[in-house]
Amino acid sequence: MIQLFNWRTGLAIVAIAIVSGTIFYSQFLARKIAKEERLRVEQWVEAGKLLMIDQTGVSDKLAGIIISENKTIPIIVTDERGEILDHVNLDSASVRNDSGYVARKMKEFKAENPSVEWNNPSDSTERNIYYYGHTSLLNQVKYYPLVQLLIISLFIIITITALSSRYQSVQNQVWAGMAKETAHQLGTPLSSLHGWVEMLKDNPDNEMMVQEMSKDVERLRLVSDRFGKIGSTPQLESHDILSQVNSMVEYIRKRAPGKVKFSVDSHGSNVLIARISPPLFD
Repeated sequence: MIQLFNWRTGLAIVAIAIVSGTIFYSQFLARKIAKEERLRVEQWVEAGKLLMIDQTGVSDKLAGIIISENKTIPIIVTDERGEILDHVNLDSASVRNDSGYVARKMKEFKAENPSVEWNNPSDSTERNIYYYGHTSLLNQVKYYPLVQLLIISLFIIITITALSSRYQSVQNQVWAGMAKETAHQLGTPLSSLHGWVEMLKDNPDNEMMVQEMSKDVERLRLVSDRFGKIGSTPQLESHDILSQVNSMVEYIRKRAPGKVKFSVDSHGSNVLIARISPPLFD
């Protein structure tokens, strides 16, 4: 039992260490990815601003590359009144089939990340607000520890169950071995008792006593046989259950106090055949 407890303690410590380390490192990566994503959104906004204010066209190629490179971060653009102006990297099918999809995503983005604002240098009253959400990579990094925790928990449960089953199996084998040894040790005195009973039969005056002693010796032999069968598959045979029960009741009736009454209700049946193991049934 102590060894099993140590196994459980060791598994728990290892699991806690793995999960704690994974959660810490995953959160570190998540914060790092979130910072990089915000930087990319800010660059994306600045690139769009550059396309609007640069009349020479010198920066068009660079700004176009920055804007086109964003294929993962979902962004929704609104004006200062909250009217949706544009969006990128959203599910096109949902946008097309669900008129409220973009509004719901914008509300979700507001809760996930602080917005990025852009003020038009040519018109101070014009202001665009950019809401962006998490990429699939960031979501995977954030939820990975939960998946790992579930897997480790299942592993621990399966391992502990296997160890418990093994321990129980070993314990059962020990009990079965002790029972078989007990049955073996009972064999010698039972043989001796059986011999003494046979000697008592030579005296006719001992007939009634010998009859009951024979039943007791047979009962002890039955108990010994039961001990010997522990751990083995019972061998079922067709027997009359009523006969078995009546025999047991008759044996106990003569040895029970006189105030105890026994009765067997067979519901009108004289014979009831069933497959049983007689040594275990009695």
